[in-house]
Amino acid sequence: MRYIDPAPSRPSTALGLVVSVRAKGRGIVILSGPSSCGKGEVAKALRRTLHLPSSHHISMGDALRETITRARSEAPFRSALGEAYGIWPDRCIFDHEDEAVVVKAKSYAELTEKYGKKPTELDWLEYCVECGLLVPDAWSEHIIEGVISERATRHEAVLLLDGYPRTEVAAQHVLDMTRRLGIPIIKVVHLSVSKTEMHRRALGRKRVDDTPEMLERRYNFYVDHVQPSVELLKAKLGSNKIALIDAHQPEYGGDGALDVEASVRNVANTVLMALGISRHILENLTDNGESDSAEQG
Repeated sequence: MRYIDPAPSRPSTALGLVVSVRAKGRGIVILSGPSSCGKGEVAKALRRTLHLPSSHHISMGDALRETITRARSEAPFRSALGEAYGIWPDRCIFDHEDEAVVVKAKSYAELTEKYGKKPTELDWLEYCVECGLLVPDAWSEHIIEGVISERATRHEAVLLLDGYPRTEVAAQHVLDMTRRLGIPIIKVVHLSVSKTEMHRRALGRKRVDDTPEMLERRYNFYVDHVQPSVELLKAKLGSNKIALIDAHQPEYGGDGALDVEASVRNVANTVLMALGISRHILENLTDNGESDSAEQG
């Protein structure tokens, strides 16, 4: 990934130069971390700074939710789901060929309470996404590879991959997929927050599924699966490709209240420096706002 600094948007002064930065080239920046670490907000801040269009931010959660929504509302998409992604929307999840998936699905009494005695594979996908559970690896692989191959092969692109991989199996899939598609991994950015801070952030957003029990389950999943996936990427790619970033860099206003936007910007700037942009450029950067029509690449 290269950074192109166009002509300054304002006249230079003796104190510095106000510049605009654009990302050029082809590759993927992976954003990893526990639930509520701010991956989505950091991705938006990176997009603004690097002038990347919204289509270059690929969120695993959004990809899964879009798949569910389209399968529920578009008959042609639903009918193609089995062949395309291996998700058969009318087959009972208890008839799935992977016995481990069946055992896991049967362990959740709430599943049959919500969908009836024969929940489908589509029901299980929806339930996993709503509850923050691990989606079967094969399903995630098919969905994310379809999105990435469509967006990256259309034109030269720097992509932000948010929330994938989350397991060692998925991490190996990313390595294999990027080799097949000829897309280099620029950097794996691992955003880190404490368990206490994760709970505080999640409970503050007041989502129905952000119960203490569910948050505990998500954090344990992070420790058991997400952290090992990053370690696998580190072993395969080398430590220079991994950036461990403190995702808790709070900034407070004059009234003592947390300035959320400034706090996110602090984290994003640390990520940008890990990607090779100098502190001098960041200190003199002018924010020209998001642009979905920004230059592709």
